[in-house]
Amino acid sequence: MTCKECKTVYPLEAKYVCERCFGPLEVAYAPPAEIDADALRRRIQAGPHSLWRYRDFLPLANGAPRGLLPAGWTPLLKADRLAERLGLGEVWIKNDAANPTHSFKDRVVAVALARAKELGYEVVACASTGNLANAVAAHAAAAGLDSYVFIPSDLEEQKILATGVYGTHLVAVRGNYDDVNRLCTEVAGEHDWAFVNINMRPYYAEGSKTIAYEIAEQLGWAVPDRIVGPIASGSLFTKIAKGFEEWIELGLVKGAVPTMNGAQAAGCSPVATAFAEGTDICRPVKPDTIAKSLAIGNPADGPYAVELARKTGGAIDAVSDDEVRQGIKLLAETTGIFTETAGGVTTAVLKKLAERGDIDPNERVVAIITGEGLKTLDVVRGTFEAYEIDARYESFEEKVDLPAEVAA
Repeated sequence: MTCKECKTVYPLEAKYVCERCFGPLEVAYAPPAEIDADALRRRIQAGPHSLWRYRDFLPLANGAPRGLLPAGWTPLLKADRLAERLGLGEVWIKNDAANPTHSFKDRVVAVALARAKELGYEVVACASTGNLANAVAAHAAAAGLDSYVFIPSDLEEQKILATGVYGTHLVAVRGNYDDVNRLCTEVAGEHDWAFVNINMRPYYAEGSKTIAYEIAEQLGWAVPDRIVGPIASGSLFTKIAKGFEEWIELGLVKGAVPTMNGAQAAGCSPVATAFAEGTDICRPVKPDTIAKSLAIGNPADGPYAVELARKTGGAIDAVSDDEVRQGIKLLAETTGIFTETAGGVTTAVLKKLAERGDIDPNERVVAIITGEGLKTLDVVRGTFEAYEIDARYESFEEKVDLPAEVAA
């Protein structure tokens, strides 16, 4: 591992912060020898239909593990009706709600747990806004590991229920995510546990790269022109770009890293604010948004997300809670995909970019949908109406609006 700031090198242990400059640590890889790109593509394609088909690019000593929940290899769907509604040429949806616990967090947890087992840990834990809680509890159950999951006490009920069912030790903390994360940092210092997003964070974060690998492979070994994705801590956003960058350097795909557009909810938008102000300083905020899965007021990788957006010619935008609800509805009506609030944020920002004229009609755009709408049901309450009629045809004809050609 190396420090992202001062480049100090560290052994591959459960460590996440540099002892010299307190910068974040990340996994580094040895420069590759001469590579036969065609042979490597064939090796990948012969692998399992999970993220472990990319095991050569992940930080594990023993290769693909056994006995864990499969994660990854989720659908990439061409969204022609959404593109038409937005006046765009080509839009694709990377639907990570198709993972085992219905969010992209299955990817990062799969990698973190595999590495934790290699390091000999018997207890795994996390601080979570919901989706990570689901994933850690489920993957720990499948692996036969004890788990402790720390969440804000006001989390959506659906996410709490979908975590406790796996038999984890569920700890609801009175406070927001940043309070939970601070507490977990203290707990990690006192107990020899593998906190997937604290002391295991460098390995955990590498799982997000597999979204980029899959997109490139599913597009026929090609890089899209633009990525639109949500930003909470900023890790997912930056690691997707890293995935494309790695494959471009290896010659597996041609081109440049896509234009990277980040999406935040206005009620928790320190990264979008920093981008708009022309700085890389993400001032901490107190979250106040329905998009709880993105409600990280002090994002660890925020400055790197800002730098990435600028470097690739992208941007980071924020949308209101009403726009988030509209984004959920727009995606559902045009693609049949029901997303949670984070996906509503992403779709709303995609819409904003289209309306602003930031996207060329000839661009190939991929929007990252990170979670399932059944996790945040309450936010769509009141966004549609149902007809209530008597069990008579006359009542149906009287109260139900029919298409003009049928009514005629």
